[in-house]
Formats: sequence, C-alpha cells, structure tokens
Amino acid sequence: MDRSESSRVEMGTDWDEALHLYEKVIACESEALQVRATIKLGRLSNYAPENELARTVPILVELLGSPLSNLNPSIQEAAAYCLKCIACKGDGGLAIVIGQSGVVPSLLRLLPNSDGRFRRVLIKSLWSIVTFGSLNRIIVVRNGGLEIVLNLFSSCTDSTRQYLLEILSSLALLREVRRVFIHLGGLPLLIESARCGNMISRARASQAIGLLGVTRRVRRMLVDLGVIPVLIELLRDGDNSTKLIAGNALGIIASHIDYLRPVAQAGAIPLYAELLGGPEPLGKEIAEDVFCILAVAEVNAVAIAEHLVRILRGNNDEAKAAAADVLWDLSGYKHSVSVVQNSGAIPILVDLLRDGNGDVREKVSGAVAQLSYDAADRGALADAGVIPLLINLLQGESEELKDNAAEALINFSEDPLQRDRISEAFDIPSFQNIQNRLIQIRASDEHMVRSLRQMSIEQLTWDPDLV
Repeated sequence: MDRSESSRVEMGTDWDEALHLYEKVIACESEALQVRATIKLGRLSNYAPENELARTVPILVELLGSPLSNLNPSIQEAAAYCLKCIACKGDGGLAIVIGQSGVVPSLLRLLPNSDGRFRRVLIKSLWSIVTFGSLNRIIVVRNGGLEIVLNLFSSCTDSTRQYLLEILSSLALLREVRRVFIHLGGLPLLIESARCGNMISRARASQAIGLLGVTRRVRRMLVDLGVIPVLIELLRDGDNSTKLIAGNALGIIASHIDYLRPVAQAGAIPLYAELLGGPEPLGKEIAEDVFCILAVAEVNAVAIAEHLVRILRGNNDEAKAAAADVLWDLSGYKHSVSVVQNSGAIPILVDLLRDGNGDVREKVSGAVAQLSYDAADRGALADAGVIPLLINLLQGESEELKDNAAEALINFSEDPLQRDRISEAFDIPSFQNIQNRLIQIRASDEHMVRSLRQMSIEQLTWDPDLV
C-alpha cells in the first residue's frame, strides 16, 4: 500500500464502526472469519487512531489465551501478530497498554511448546512489548521470561534469533536480571547482542555490559569471552549515542591493570581521541576519564600524549581545554620518562598560556603547575619562556589562574637553578598568599603523616580492637 492509498484508508475509514464490526466478527463462532479479521486489523493498525486500537487489546489478549484447537494455533497466531503490530505503533504508549493487559503470561505459556511460524510470531510479539514498552520488561522477568528466552536460544537458529538477542538486551538493563545473569549463562549471548543487530539494541547490550563489568570477576569473564573487540567496533562505527555508551563500557573494562594494554592494543586510544575532539561534552568527559586510566601503563601514556599534542595544535578550543586537562593528570604520573616533555607538548602549552582563551589557559595553567614539580619538566618550561607569563598571571583576574601560576612559581623558587629568574614575583601579594597557604598545607600533611606513623606503631600493636 503506497502513501496516497494509506492516506485514503486513514481518512476514509470510520474506525469506530470498523472496530464495532470487528467485535461482532470475534463474537461469531467461525474461527476462519476471526483469523482473517484479526490479521486485517493488524495490517491496518498503523492507520487507526491509538484510542480506537486500545479498545481491541482486551479482545486480542483473550484470543491469545484461548485453548488451542486441535493442533491449529491459527487464532493465537493471528492475535499475537496483531498485538505486535499495535505495540509497534506510536511512541510506546500502546505497548505499555498491552503489557499491562495480562498478555505476558499467555505469551510465555505458549512459547516453550511452539515451533515454526507460530513461534516466530510469538517471539516478535514479545519483542515488540519489551522493546517499545520499557515498563513491560519487569513484568516479563517476574513471570519467568528471562529463563524462557534463554532456553529458546538452543532451538532458534533462524532469523528469530536476532529478536531474542534484542529481547535479551532489553531485559539485561534491569538490576534484578543482572544479579542472576551470570548464573544463567547469559554473558556470551549479551556479547553477541552487542555484536550484531540494530544499533539501539547493541547500545543497550553495551550499557548492560558496562554495568556488569564493574565487578572484577565479571570483568575478567567478559574479557575472556571477547568483549573488547566488540566494544571497540561500536566505539568506531556506532552512532553518536552508541559511541558514548560503548566508550564508557570499555573504560570500565579497562580499569584493571591486566587490561590496560589489551584495550590500547585493540585500537582504543585513537577512538577516545576522536571523542575528546568531538562535539559531545559527555564524550570529552568519558575520554578524559579513560585516558587517565589507560595512561597508568607508560606505553599507553606515550601514545595518548601524541594525540593530545595533535589536539592542542588544532582549532577546537573546547577540545584543547580537555586535552590540557588530561595532560594535567598525566604530568602527575610517576613514569620512568617525562611523557609530557618527550611528546613536545611543553612549548605548545606555553604558547596556549600566552594566547589561549580563558578556559584553555586555566586548564593549561593547571598542567604547568603540575609539571613544575619535576626538575626536568621545570627546566623545559623555563626554556620555553613560561616564567614571565606566570608572573604576569599573578596580576590577572582569574583566581584559578593566579593560584596555578603561584604554585608553579613556588616550585621554581625552590629550585636553585631557577630561583633567581623569579625574584620579581616575591613581592607580589598573590604569590605571597599562595606561598603561605602551601606552607600551611605542607605542615598539616607532615603532621598527618607523623600521626599515622605513630598510630601504626603503637595503636595497631596494642589495641586489640585494631589488631
């Protein structure tokens, strides 16, 4: 039916009268007429008003729950088909109506003993109910639907398997499902669901994988089952929303020392660099967090720094600020080499401190302050001309810029090789204030360390409640 014909159907049909006639057909004793009328209703449901279709749901549910007639499930099949068509209409409101109507127990009762076309129709009907009506997922699970769906995988090898995978990805978002998911053997199927099918279902499966991967034991199981390349593929080829979900899930998987290198070797670092340089603020946050995880391995930190330098040389100020933020974190890592210095980032950071916009300069100033704690980085910063810039920042309006500049200059002042180069900063009030504050903080930290040391020697030895 083309668009013009469907428009004529919609405008030229008295749906109230049509549904009244349908009710009369269902009330008759001819199953053949009932089947034909129900199938026709399903085909025309896309053109009927939702409030009129809602009237038919109790009738269809009753037909689905009627006893099978002499090995001929045709009326149940027609009812399941029609319910599927109605559930897919609109924004999911009808799917919720159907789910609340009591149809779920009937579907789950019929599924285990069904086969062939009847099984395919039942599976598609269940799929429409859980896909378009999120509230229905709880009803399915609490009626034993998870176990029934998992059992169906062993006997479904045709195209209906994909519908089962999409049902599974929907159910896996429920906390009560995830609690039993591993014991029921659902992890391999969840990974399969993330690997194939429509992107919405794959994103749901990725979200569930991320939620399951929070615990170390499950994370290891997921990695052993091959989850890393699946999430990498979604991070590379998914739509914007899917990339964010897959990127977050992969970050959770990566948050263990054993998986830092495998995730990077699978090609994650360039993909997170794309997120960092992309338009999504959430993507930048995810990429920053994951880079800070992956950078614990020095070889990863080197690769990450190269991408950050490329971003800092670009034209996207938001991406530059995010990249500087990551460098801020990386500069505090105790690697055997100065990753930031060797990447060539320091001269670029100094240029951005001079000419960047406000947010970029604040992030860069934080990175510079952190870098100034290392003698080699401090020398590289001084050679790049950072000291006059830091002194000028002490006179600025941004408190964060002044604080970061003062912190860096204090580190320079404590370096015998650099002290003379910052002498003019000593008389600036903001420098003096930060210097006094840092002295107090360091004294407090030293006192805490002494207290903890004393407790570890005395209390832990003598207090029976602590031993």
